[in-house]
Amino acid sequence: MLSRPIFVYTELSPNPNSMKFVLNFELAPDGLSFDYPSLESALTEGSASPLASDLFQFPHVKRVFIASNFITITKDEEIPWEEVLRDTKQFIKIYFEENHPVFEQKTIDRNTVIVDERDSDTVQKIKAALDTYVRPAVESDGGAINFHSFDEESGVVKVLLQGSCSGCPSSTLTLKSGIENLLTRMVPNVKEVVAEGV
Repeated sequence: MLSRPIFVYTELSPNPNSMKFVLNFELAPDGLSFDYPSLESALTEGSASPLASDLFQFPHVKRVFIASNFITITKDEEIPWEEVLRDTKQFIKIYFEENHPVFEQKTIDRNTVIVDERDSDTVQKIKAALDTYVRPAVESDGGAINFHSFDEESGVVKVLLQGSCSGCPSSTLTLKSGIENLLTRMVPNVKEVVAEGV
């Protein structure tokens, strides 16, 4: 049986403690991302990831984020990347060469994207703008942004920042100068964008 070649390369992210490990195949279903701030979250039924829980066995791993074709690992700030990068990258390569799963099947079944017909016109426009214009840029930095809620009265959009964006020094600037400017121009009802749970 032929096995596919596994390529793993790394990219720096704007967060100096986060590194993006990019693979040559998809890890998560289109449009989905999974953020694991702890080992417990990687074991939670409905979002469990054997890959994330195995990565947490490394003492330097503090957060694991999985989306598209990459894994963003946020490390303990006391440990320099030079000391742990090679071993982490090697572990990821071997993990996939041995055909271990990224997620439990229940995680995939429970998180398949379904368009919510109850979304208002404004919410549909916000989600479309985030998916089309913001998500690709944020993913290129090893993170993700997901719609959380929209308050029709105040015009406030709440978003969830994940991966390298979570705790990144430049995420507030990106949120205000980039994402807020874009959404207020494209969706007239939007007045402000704030990050939820940062």
